[in-house]
Amino acid sequence: MPKSIFLPGLMTESDSRTLTRHGRNDGSSLLYHAQHRDDTVWCPSNIKEKNITRVSEFHLMGLSDDPRLQPILFGLFLFMYLVTMLGNLLIILTVSSDSHLHSPMYFFLSNLSLADISFTSTTLPKMIVDIQTHTRAISYSGCLTQMSFFMLFGCLDSLLLAVMAYDRFVAICHPLHYQVIMNPRLCGLLVFVSVLISLLVSQLHNSIVLQLTYFKSVDISHFFCDPSQLLNLACSDTFTNNIVMYFVGAISGFLPISGIFFSYYKIVSSILRMPSPGGKYKAFSTCGSHLSVVCLFYGTGLGVYLSSAVSLSPRKGAVASVLYTVVTPMLNPFIYSLRNRDIKRAMWQLLRKTV
Repeated sequence: MPKSIFLPGLMTESDSRTLTRHGRNDGSSLLYHAQHRDDTVWCPSNIKEKNITRVSEFHLMGLSDDPRLQPILFGLFLFMYLVTMLGNLLIILTVSSDSHLHSPMYFFLSNLSLADISFTSTTLPKMIVDIQTHTRAISYSGCLTQMSFFMLFGCLDSLLLAVMAYDRFVAICHPLHYQVIMNPRLCGLLVFVSVLISLLVSQLHNSIVLQLTYFKSVDISHFFCDPSQLLNLACSDTFTNNIVMYFVGAISGFLPISGIFFSYYKIVSSILRMPSPGGKYKAFSTCGSHLSVVCLFYGTGLGVYLSSAVSLSPRKGAVASVLYTVVTPMLNPFIYSLRNRDIKRAMWQLLRKTV
């Protein structure tokens, strides 16, 4: 039976082709001929990896093939990207310009806004340019770079939310020792460790992807180089890949979620013991914004995971992933600014100074 493989230098946007391998029974020679990519693709089974080199580029299939939707998608995602950038930059400028906001909670918030800017900038600019230029090609190195930064800033978002939950836990459960515990040195260390762990997760994922030598297809049914999509296209033993991916998922997902659940368990237990209804409301209000962002971030991520598991269409999973890759970073500044009086006051002061 013919087996199709992808070789470098042949995967161009204008001519996406697979090379079909025909071997004689004695295995002494190989004959390659071009075959359209719409045909059935098999992974090579008897080829040594040293004889196969990597593909030169992939094709990002985007959200839709309908030409009439492209101008709408371009305008929509350009608007969302600009709103995300302006909103999160405003949060960073507000926190840095107001001395009353130089506290651990707002320090972590400004770092979260910076991570959201970087997270969105990893995927959206490429997508907007692709829609405008009517191209879908992304080089192998470009795909790997995009995937690395996606994992880095996605994991950093998750860890910073866990750090912010710990900050709220200390503020509510140990208010008298809050300034001593959450000192500037510890705050800087928590952010540094979060970045370090995110880099570790990103490099672990890269170590798996760099071992992938040949692929079933060069078409990625997404608007960016989604790690799970690329691993699904790989022709390799998935056992080791799955072990590393489960480990990466545990670090970037399970551990932060466990820390958040533990922190809020302690917070709720402490609040319920408060005798004053006013004190309970004030304590809950300090956690409202963070809890909303946590529910939005992990809720949309879980929704994307469940939708991709239920739906057989990768394109629907790509549409669902817009929620946590684009919508969540865009809404975070609004959630914190609308629910926080200190942020709103500082923003108005900043706007009056600039005007």
